[in-house]
Amino acid sequence: MYRNCIALIAALSLSACGLAETAATGATVVQSEAEAAKQAHQTEQQVQQQVDAAQQVDAEQRRRAEDNGAN
Repeated sequence: MYRNCIALIAALSLSACGLAETAATGATVVQSEAEAAKQAHQTEQQVQQQVDAAQQVDAEQRRRAEDNGAN
């Protein structure tokens, strides 16, 4: 009986370590995904700024071309 209790305690201790490791791994994955989402959002903002700048350049070029055509 005593040996069975010791074996059970040892088994529970080892299984608890696995649960803690699984929880730590899960937390790391969530943190990693959050960082990836943050970087994706930053990239999206940079691309949008580049698109806006290109549209402004295009609009200015069209305006100049129309002004030159009217002269």
